Amino acid sequence: METITRLDGTMFANMLRAGAMNLRTHAQAINNLNVFPIPDGDTGDNMMLTIMGGVDTMSGEEKTISEASRKAADGMLLSARGNSGVILSQLFEGIAEGLQNIDAADNIQLSNAMRCGVQHAYNAVMEPTEGTILTVARNASEYASSRVSKNMEEYLSDFLTEAKRTLDRTPDMLPVLKKAGVVDSGGAGLVYIIEGMSKAMDGEINPAEYNPFTKTSAQDINLDLFTEDSILEYGYCTELLRLQKGKTDPQNFDVNTITDYLKKIGDSVVAFKTGSIVKIHVHTMTPDKVLGFCQMYGEFLKIKIENMSLQHNNTALDGIHVSKPESSQKEYGVVAVCAGEGVKRLFLERGADAIVDGGQSMNPSTEDFLEAFRQVNAKTIFVLPNNGNVILSAKQAANLYTGADIRVLESKTIGDGYAALSMLDPNATDTDQIVSDLNDAMKGVVTAEISKSIRDANMQQTQVHTGDYIGFVGKEILAASNNQVDAVYATIEKLDFSKYEICILIRGAETNQEEAEKIEAYLCSQYPGKEVYTVDGMQEIYDYILIFE
Repeated sequence: METITRLDGTMFANMLRAGAMNLRTHAQAINNLNVFPIPDGDTGDNMMLTIMGGVDTMSGEEKTISEASRKAADGMLLSARGNSGVILSQLFEGIAEGLQNIDAADNIQLSNAMRCGVQHAYNAVMEPTEGTILTVARNASEYASSRVSKNMEEYLSDFLTEAKRTLDRTPDMLPVLKKAGVVDSGGAGLVYIIEGMSKAMDGEINPAEYNPFTKTSAQDINLDLFTEDSILEYGYCTELLRLQKGKTDPQNFDVNTITDYLKKIGDSVVAFKTGSIVKIHVHTMTPDKVLGFCQMYGEFLKIKIENMSLQHNNTALDGIHVSKPESSQKEYGVVAVCAGEGVKRLFLERGADAIVDGGQSMNPSTEDFLEAFRQVNAKTIFVLPNNGNVILSAKQAANLYTGADIRVLESKTIGDGYAALSMLDPNATDTDQIVSDLNDAMKGVVTAEISKSIRDANMQQTQVHTGDYIGFVGKEILAASNNQVDAVYATIEKLDFSKYEICILIRGAETNQEEAEKIEAYLCSQYPGKEVYTVDGMQEIYDYILIFE
């Protein structure tokens, strides 16, 4: 087989498809590299959906590696979900930046691009932790760069060799991995991607066999909701990709030229430039003006114009639930991430404007957040991720969105988000003070969760057996029992409800009303004078969520 000394767009796209295929094959194995012994592992799924979002963006006609890597990076940016997915998207964003204006990369150029990718990935995390995907990427990049490889096969082989070695060492860098007896799941995902790319070169994986990822289609729009007598109240959702060619200088074009104009004729404006392509989104009553203005600078690659009145008259927009449409822009809005119909309803009733479906094991993507922002007609939008693994994708979306001032609060549990939402004063006027108040509100709440263990474990001197019900706060196990109700009681006692005033008991999809009433009665009898509320949350994974305030 002829060796490859330069990598063009076609070969890069094929290698990335093979990387996605290999990752998809091992996604469940990566999910199983879960430090905590409950069924919430999702790293494999998050990384798979992220990279497939990038692969599916490429048309197959990208000749240069600059064009192919840029399209892949843009797709991953929007598809990124979970911390591992966001880091992966930023890794490829840096790679695309390093390959800009290169038709076919040699070893040195690819090596430089990989180092640029590693830097982007580190910059995406406020406090990088060693022993994770970041360490695997950095060590592999540095090692491969230090070798004098003669061709692409040797370069990838060197990269993969060190990536595997570093992955095997991750338990020595992170005690929590060693205690659980696993390697870092994000690092494992990266190894599978690089392994797949290498196998594409060797002919072991045929990229032509790649099957695109197809999102579950959104609820069909009922066209009868907008009749010949209806009045256009909300305008059109206008979205397009525009290629700047022949009408302006693509390299030096200032995207604010477009955003400044769009803000005059619409709202929910998003516009960002990658290479010679601009992704635009705006809600406007006059989409013709959008098209006419933008065509002064280039030609359209894709146009989407949707009637927003139809969208608002449907209750769910592809996983986005809106409380009610706002005809005029208000000062503040809230987007919250929730799983379980009862939990979603709880947040909507408490005042959230839009709910993004998701949580543990089903993290929403950057694009999901962007869609939710577009549905909330507010000048400032507070975001409640309600899960530590969702915060990065929420922040990534906030950085892309220009239609409102987006403030991402680092709510890591449903209890955090509920406490913050309960304290939001819609009549307040100082945004920074509101953020401070909401953060303070989250400090006064403790959220405990009950779930079933999926393996034997010895954590925090607590012996857990497969099938046991465990009560925990964060990653600290408080109680374990083979009886679900006893696990709830033990967790309540460990937290000492007497120190709090309110307990909200949220029961999951696998529990029953009779059992929840028994727990509520126990709380009332053991802790008289305290307020207890029971909610039928219908959430998966967590049999019970207990919020103490």
